[in-house]
Amino acid sequence: QLQASGGGLVQAGGSLRLSCAASGGTFSSYVVGWFRQTPGKEREFVAAIKWSVGSTYYADSVKGRFTISRDNAKNLLQMNSLKPEDTAVYYCASYKYGGRNHQTWESYDYWGQGTQVTVSS
Repeated sequence: QLQASGGGLVQAGGSLRLSCAASGGTFSSYVVGWFRQTPGKEREFVAAIKWSVGSTYYADSVKGRFTISRDNAKNLLQMNSLKPEDTAVYYCASYKYGGRNHQTWESYDYWGQGTQVTVSS
C-alpha cells in the first residue's frame, strides 16, 4: 500500500514537495511513478524512477522543473516553478521491473490515494 502526502495550495512560481511511502515494504526492484489527473481527463504521466539504479524519467511538461528522487524508503517529487496548469490530483504508483512502459498508468499495479496540488495564478 502506498501513502502519498505533501500536496497543498501554492502561488504560481512556488514549490511543493510530494512524498510517497510504501507501508510494510520498500521500493527495491520497483519502478515508482507519479501521475496527475484533472476532472474529465485521463491520468497523465509526470515522472518515474527505477529504484535500484536511480534512472529517472520525466514528462516534457515538467522537465527542468520537477525532480524525482529517493530518500531512504520514500519517493520524493520536488516541484519547482509551479504553474496553474500543474493543478491536479497527484498519485504515486509502483510496479515491479519487467518490460512495461513506465509512462502508461496501466503498467502500474499499486496506487496511493492521491494528493491535491493547487497552483493559483
